[in-house]
Amino acid sequence: MRSTWSFYTAGQLTFGPGAVRQLGEMVSRRRLSRVFVVTDKTLVQLGIATRVIEPLRSAGITMEVFDGGEAEPSISIALAAIEQARGFQPDAILGLGGGSNMDLSKITATVLGHGGSPQDYFGFDRVPGPVMPLICVPTTAGTGSEVSHAAVLTDTENEIKVSTLSNWLRPTLAVVDPELTYSCPKQVAADSGIDALTHAIEGYTATDYRELATPPGEACAYEGSFSLGDVIAEKAIRLVGENLVRAVNEAKNHEARDNMALASTLAGIAFSNCGVALVHALEYPMGGALHCSHGAGNGLLLPFVMRFNLPERKEKFAKIAELLGVKGSPDIDTMAELAIESIEQLKRDIGIPERIRDIGGTEAHLPTFAEKAFAIKRLLWVNPREASLDDLHGILKSAL
Repeated sequence: MRSTWSFYTAGQLTFGPGAVRQLGEMVSRRRLSRVFVVTDKTLVQLGIATRVIEPLRSAGITMEVFDGGEAEPSISIALAAIEQARGFQPDAILGLGGGSNMDLSKITATVLGHGGSPQDYFGFDRVPGPVMPLICVPTTAGTGSEVSHAAVLTDTENEIKVSTLSNWLRPTLAVVDPELTYSCPKQVAADSGIDALTHAIEGYTATDYRELATPPGEACAYEGSFSLGDVIAEKAIRLVGENLVRAVNEAKNHEARDNMALASTLAGIAFSNCGVALVHALEYPMGGALHCSHGAGNGLLLPFVMRFNLPERKEKFAKIAELLGVKGSPDIDTMAELAIESIEQLKRDIGIPERIRDIGGTEAHLPTFAEKAFAIKRLLWVNPREASLDDLHGILKSAL
């Protein structure tokens, strides 16, 4: 039985419209002079990269840009970024984009700081110490990578997404400027937003920190749910409920986009302390094989995993329904069920796939997905309801 919890986030978090204009000053204050920017061609073509580079250039900072980022980046893309960064010899790495680019920047900072290859750091707590100074600037509202301790790559050979988790991966500086999300396409806003909701709900409903048990000699990547995490997750869930549909369907609704940027960051703080669980465990093999975005895969699976966890989390599910704006019965059982139904409706409202078959999955895929998910014990430990291999197969079958 544990009696303590710990809390971590980025070294400095600066949030607000126009925040990126302060970037040069913030980087100079840290006496950093050579910054390697990890981004993608789309953000360069849209001019978003320029909005980040100009404040750095005005501050006299030398830069080089890697624009080879891609959605759900592979190990080979990470190796390309690392090779180019080594040639430039930076004193800081800046990740600009969605979670994929920020995760690439984390892996690049790790390997430049400690050597080896990305595979050397897969798993939890395998990064031996501080990485190269890391700056993260998100352009989507979903992953929370700017405040988290996780970096995800796709192992294309084994068709699974793999994580590196370490508190050394939390950025030195996170700059969240909602203006950078204003041009985000509708479907990206939807996938990112449901990802943020998944993060907040999984963190909120994780195993209580006092009950989180790991096998002897094993360390857990998460604390389990605790009071501060609950407060942050509740705010994130409420913001999603009030703003996600508008942010997706009203592209010029800047207030909704601002609020979703905040929801994403708060959800990132919550999940990266409290935990993510079965939704993520099942999405990693499913997304790796079927090539759906991480957010869409999480959103697809979320209500099915919630239904499995329902017996263990009725009170918190009832609270989730309230936070999402559900007006219903004072009866906890009814409200808990309405939480799941409201998320199913939310998926329909923003265009998230409802079934695994909608993204190309078949019954033949399910045993492999279940087996791979069952092997990710660090996520199963945090889930509020113990799950067997048969349970995982059953959840997937219900979602097919």
